[in-house]
Order: sequence, then structure tokens, then C-alpha cells
Amino acid sequence: MTNTTHVRIERDDLSRKAVRALVAEHLQDMYATSPPESVHALGLDALVGPGMTLWSAWRGEELLGFAALKALDERHAEIKSMRTTRAARGSGVGARLLAHLLEQARAAGYARLSLETGAQDFFVPARGLYERHGFAVCGPFADYTHDPLSVYMTREL
Repeated sequence: MTNTTHVRIERDDLSRKAVRALVAEHLQDMYATSPPESVHALGLDALVGPGMTLWSAWRGEELLGFAALKALDERHAEIKSMRTTRAARGSGVGARLLAHLLEQARAAGYARLSLETGAQDFFVPARGLYERHGFAVCGPFADYTHDPLSVYMTREL
């Protein structure tokens, strides 16, 4: 188990090869588990686009994960991507990244944080993590529409 007290989370611009490779792995898994029309994960360009803020988690020089927030409006943001490396799964790094996103969203003045994740078994750990941090299932938000392979979640801050 990773000791998350030694994990540092920093703003990221996708300039490091390890982070770009983890984004590519994330997209690969999303397309392997969902049909293209149900994949809402973002690629490299979109993760650093307007309204996006990206962070990466590290232990020394080892990448542990990344997470991104997307501004929907001045009071509502979306967790657009969150991923840990295979080696970091189950170690608390995902919870640490999520706590960081909640803290950053509050500091930015957002009143609500929402997300979209998958409905398939592959996403059970992610849904559990979000539920443990106060997220509840909701209907589609922003530009999303009903998709039986998507679960939409939200929480007030």
C-alpha cells in the first residue's frame, strides 16, 4: 500500500511523457470497455483546453495518477478525468486526488461538482470512491444526454 503522506500533487500541463502515456492508457481502457459513443474521456489537447485544470500525483519521480476539473459555469465544475496507475490502484491515491479536486473546487468558488463515469463492472471501484466522498447519482448534466452505459453523479460543496 502506498503511503499517501509522501504523495505530492501538482498542476500539470501534459509536458511530461509519463503523464501523456497515462492519459493514452486511460483512453485505451475507455474504448476497450465502452462503445465509442459512450466514451466521454478527453484526449491530450482537450485536457489542457479552455476551462480545464489538470493535476498529477507523484511519489518522487514515479507518476501515480492524474485528475482534471472542467469549469461548466462559475458555480459548477466537472471532474472530467481521473486515473491512477495500475501500481497505485487500491493504495489511497485515487482518494487523495479526489480530495484535492474537492479542495480546489471549493477554493475556486464552485458550489457543485459533478462527474460522468461508466455503468459497467469495470467502473465499480470508481463509483464506490465517489459515493464514499459524498457523490450521489443524478441525471445528465451539461451537454450529456441519457446513456445506459453512463452514471452521472454530483455533490454540493
